[in-house]
Amino acid sequence: MTISVGTEVPDVTLFRATSDGPEAVNTKEFFAGRKIVLFAVPGAFTPTCSAKHLPGFIAKADEIKAKGVDEIACLASNDAFVMQEWAKSQNADGITMLSDGDLAFVDATGLELDLTGRGLGKRANRFAMVVENGKVTHLAVEEPGAFEVSSAESVLTKL
Repeated sequence: MTISVGTEVPDVTLFRATSDGPEAVNTKEFFAGRKIVLFAVPGAFTPTCSAKHLPGFIAKADEIKAKGVDEIACLASNDAFVMQEWAKSQNADGITMLSDGDLAFVDATGLELDLTGRGLGKRANRFAMVVENGKVTHLAVEEPGAFEVSSAESVLTKL
């Protein structure tokens, strides 16, 4: 079952890179009491993700935060180290990079993209959601291969 507007985000563990190594991030705690835009990409360093999706949120970060958003987070199925290096390569200082290498969040939300047979395995589908105090208030999931409804520009219209 796919997560929907009005439901709470699952209670799972994601990871983010720190100077001391990967740090566990509990989603219930991360989303509690805040308004967060979470967008997911199939993979760090992949063409659309690197050329359009992440750069859009970097460029629009101030506008998004001006709408009352406390934090913007990017989720991918890559490990925390890859997410950290991708952030550095993209100058994504204002974006929290979250690793879902175990697919815990993706599996619990039903937002998996299976690219098995294409050399990519199982990944996060491309999506964007607004989460307020742990509850999804907006969800936009892309059709495979598309990049329209999960863009920073599209999310801005929903805030």
